[in-house]
Amino acid sequence: DVQLVESGGGLVQAGGSLRLSCAASGFTFADFTIGWFRQAPGKEREREGVACISNVDGRTRYADSVKGRLTISSDNTRNTVYLQMDNLKPDDTAVYYCGAAAVWSRKCPSEYIGYWGRGTQVTVSS
Repeated sequence: DVQLVESGGGLVQAGGSLRLSCAASGFTFADFTIGWFRQAPGKEREREGVACISNVDGRTRYADSVKGRLTISSDNTRNTVYLQMDNLKPDDTAVYYCGAAAVWSRKCPSEYIGYWGRGTQVTVSS
């Protein structure tokens, strides 16, 4: 069975850091793009990934709102994608989901995601 399991969320003060992990199984990890998407309180899940990485060639994509603060990386030996989150802001508060897509798109749209994890909560206090 396909599984994506997020971990690493928590409560942090503004300016702090967290590292999220997305552990994948049940599909050929190296052939997929993995993206992180977020859903803020009271809002729908964002339609484009805040950070995405192609496991095929290492291309990455970041939303403008997180550039310079979030870094995505992938370990194909562990079938795990990481999201290093630095200089966090209260606006980053959300449930963060990882998703897997069979194709790369520079906008990393949620419509391309075939598999989703259940999410991990990130709360940034001011």
